[in-house]
Amino acid sequence: MSDSTSDWRDLTVDDAVAVSDFYVAVLGWQKEALAMGEYNDFIVKDSDGKVMGGICHRKGPNAEVPTGWLPYFTTRDFDASVSQVVEQGGKLLSKVREHGTARFVYVSDPSGAYFALYSEG
Repeated sequence: MSDSTSDWRDLTVDDAVAVSDFYVAVLGWQKEALAMGEYNDFIVKDSDGKVMGGICHRKGPNAEVPTGWLPYFTTRDFDASVSQVVEQGGKLLSKVREHGTARFVYVSDPSGAYFALYSEG
């Protein structure tokens, strides 16, 4: 059994409305609005209704998130994985954030590629 999985991905951009419309047209995805207060981000699903991830505005809680697709890797030992990021030459790009009982943090590997570490709680 693997110690991590990738079950989610977000695309963070300046205009989530236009970009989500692009993926709807090009890939046939469906989008579902996710209220973020004064604006909506989107959950996107394939034509069979399988959730593909989210398309988010780069503002509000996502203002510091790098632009582009960002995979979320769920790890069994979140704290140990966070510690290893720096020890292995990566960087923490955000503070650890909470979503319900889950925790996540944005990081980069030594090559500069971005991803998020995620713990289901």
